[in-house]
Amino acid sequence: MLKQDLYEKSPIRLFDEATDGGIKAGEIALVTSKKGLGKTSVLVQFGMDTLLKDEQLVHVTFDLHSSNVISWYDGIFTEISKKKNLGNATELKNSVVSKRTILNFSLDNFTVTKVVNTLKALSSAGISVKGVVMDGIDFTKVSEEDVKAVADYAASEKITIWTSTTVEGEKLSDVVPANLEKYFAAVVNLNQKNDGVLVDVLKIRDKKDVDTGLKLDTKTLLMTK
Repeated sequence: MLKQDLYEKSPIRLFDEATDGGIKAGEIALVTSKKGLGKTSVLVQFGMDTLLKDEQLVHVTFDLHSSNVISWYDGIFTEISKKKNLGNATELKNSVVSKRTILNFSLDNFTVTKVVNTLKALSSAGISVKGVVMDGIDFTKVSEEDVKAVADYAASEKITIWTSTTVEGEKLSDVVPANLEKYFAAVVNLNQKNDGVLVDVLKIRDKKDVDTGLKLDTKTLLMTK
């Protein structure tokens, strides 16, 4: 019941409300921004949302140590749990993150095939993965076949996959290569403005430039109105 309460208070409910239900099983999505604006925080919020549904999550990182990833989840859980008066927050957090697996790949030997094969191996081992976060994709080092392999894996396994990449642009055509856009059900760009970081939904399926009114809280980095 407590997990359900926190799930209902997750900032992802705001995203879902603004995007006709958000990302669905079998789809992949992309978060983009300039360096340091909060992509990892947004990805972890989506990852935590999977965990709060009591489902298995795999977090794939290419440039963070596992301890740093754990710290991100601890911080996001703490901020979400502040919305609910919990007497056993630590016990609940341990139960939530028990279904999280962290995979750390070096960019020097990273291949999308290796990541997908590792995910398939987890499924073969009986781990029913429902959500995947892939933090730090470099589009200069992946091909269309790579992205298609991830999309095909998501569709075949009926899971959601959130990815991220660092970009300089703000428009859809600037942040994702034209030949890759079709694979992403959603593209979200974090955009620095005078009053904070806006969460711009550049694409959600067949809709473009959806006005969500979402931004990142300056203190917690949680998505908010």
